[in-house]
Amino acid sequence: MVFMGDRATLLETGRFVQQHGQDTESAVDAAFAAAIAGAGAPVQRTGAADASAAAAPSDEDTTDAVDAADSAESEARHRRAADAGDTASMSVLGALLLRRGELDGAERYLRAATADGDRAAANNLGVLLHQRGYPDEAAGWWRIAAVAGSAAAAHALGRHFRERGDEPGAEYWLRQSAEQGHALGAYALADLLEHRSDVGAERWLRAAAEQGHREAAYRLARALERKAVEDPHDAFGLGRSAASGGTATGLGFPGATPAPGENAPAAAPAGAKGAAEGDSPVAGPAAGRVGEAEQWYRQAAARGHRRAALHLGAILEQRGELKEAGRWYLTSAKDGEPRAACALGFLLRDAGDEESAAVWWLRAAQDGDGNAANALGALHAARGEQQTAERWYRAAMDAGDVNGAYNLGLLCAAQDRTPQAEQWYRRAAYAGHREAANALAVLLLQAGDHAGAEPWFSKAAEAGSVDAAFNLGILHAGRDEDRTALGWYERAAAAGHTDAALQVAMALLRDGDDQGAERHLRCAAGGGSAEAAFRLAGVLDARQPPPGPPALGEPMPEKTECEEWYERAAQQGHRRAQVRVGMLAAARGDVESAAHWYREAAEAGSRNGAFNLGLLLAREGSEREAALWWTRAAGAGHGRAALRLALLAARRGELTEGQRWCARAVELGPAEVAERAARLREALHQELTA
Repeated sequence: MVFMGDRATLLETGRFVQQHGQDTESAVDAAFAAAIAGAGAPVQRTGAADASAAAAPSDEDTTDAVDAADSAESEARHRRAADAGDTASMSVLGALLLRRGELDGAERYLRAATADGDRAAANNLGVLLHQRGYPDEAAGWWRIAAVAGSAAAAHALGRHFRERGDEPGAEYWLRQSAEQGHALGAYALADLLEHRSDVGAERWLRAAAEQGHREAAYRLARALERKAVEDPHDAFGLGRSAASGGTATGLGFPGATPAPGENAPAAAPAGAKGAAEGDSPVAGPAAGRVGEAEQWYRQAAARGHRRAALHLGAILEQRGELKEAGRWYLTSAKDGEPRAACALGFLLRDAGDEESAAVWWLRAAQDGDGNAANALGALHAARGEQQTAERWYRAAMDAGDVNGAYNLGLLCAAQDRTPQAEQWYRRAAYAGHREAANALAVLLLQAGDHAGAEPWFSKAAEAGSVDAAFNLGILHAGRDEDRTALGWYERAAAAGHTDAALQVAMALLRDGDDQGAERHLRCAAGGGSAEAAFRLAGVLDARQPPPGPPALGEPMPEKTECEEWYERAAQQGHRRAQVRVGMLAAARGDVESAAHWYREAAEAGSRNGAFNLGLLLAREGSEREAALWWTRAAGAGHGRAALRLALLAARRGELTEGQRWCARAVELGPAEVAERAARLREALHQELTA
């Protein structure tokens, strides 16, 4: 049984779960504080990680002055000049004191400079008053500075209006700031427009990102990636498209319509990487929007943005650049991103370092990552440590990952704890887990509750479970509702379900549509179905005349496509295909190959393989070994093998033994064999009574 949690998240979201609302990480407050700092005020170190760290250029009125005040000597010089009434020095000294948190001293100098018309001082005075809890008075000074042309003050004023719910006023002042080239003003404007789903948000995110704002670069990359998912052709550049992955196996088996509920369902595809929240595959560093998104992720990650490093690692991993992906995952994980630690664990596990993988999964799980807890559960389950596995699955569930409940169901089912398995499947299914709904339906079906199973199959299929769609096909086929069954098979086949494609092909063959059947057989055979490969070979074989033996001196003919498909099925252990490959090889005169495939089939239990191997050995003079294989075939119900044994016994003079095999051949048939065996038995009887 495959345990989910191996890179699987709810409804296949990829290696890490998006935590909605986390992308901004208090960006509103952080941007506000950083904007204030950029206006010539002290840099306010806040706890917000991204927006505050994206230092915008300081206001042009105060940048040079504040830089000059870094030393004690320059501070003393500015203090002397300020006390003498120099406006510029009063502004610079007030900004320096504000930076150090000496608000009383700063206010005196800032008010004096403001009275002389210094716009940077007006802006910084607004900062000081805001810190002291006088936002309305602060806004008044910001307005004065903004009207005088301060982009930083316009940004601060825009933030003030937005906090009070005045979005038109906020947009006006933020636009004033952004149009003057203020990075934080552009970012705050983009945030406001994005909140309103305004298409203009991308323009201002780009403007802020181009000035080095790392949060803007990250959010621009996310927006580009989301658009790429909505338009896959644009995502992958001209002429490229994403290939959909396979699905897990359902309840059926190749070659016939199986009884529903016969086997337990496989877990959802653990390594699948769905295109959720913009986490889509990429074609290359310059391919459409995803390529551009990668560039912005790279810029933000280089500036220390941990979630940008995480997404960059995911893009590189999907492209196969695992070494660089691992470096970015490591960078993000060390910065405290649990999803990156989880993804790094999977990279290490895939590289064969399971112990190091467990270390990173443990770190991520302890930080609340449910996917990592599921991975640890799967790891311990594979080692037979069921109690530890159950503990981690419960931890995943407590972290809000519904896969934890599904995995607990799988764990209980593997231990034949059916009531507990049903309980966990129900819990996950009610939470919207489609594979849990499918597994619950199978469990109910196995218990004989057909009425209870069908709604869960339907719910899972409608939610996108390919296995559930296939299982519904089985359910309806068992009721002789062939048309409805075919509809579900076609739905599952369209999503890449191998056994469903085989069932559709079988239905088309029954209807005489060889062309349509061939198309579905090729899909199923390409997906690894040995039965589909055998059936496809049969369709192709029926279209060509049987090959004759090669003429003396002619080279052995090349294998046809149908023989290649027979051989592919034979290599997968399909007994009838093995016999057919042996027959084709014998027809070409390749006795060694024919004997090999007959023997493979015979040892796997094929009576036809055993009979044909006996014929081949008899022609080569090995009658004793041939008799052994004919005996095995006759014991399995092969009438011709029994007749051959009767003839062999007659030639040896073992008349009683010959009569016994004749009787067996008459019993087994077919009619032609029974008739010949009866005549031979009569002859042997006359010989015995003569």
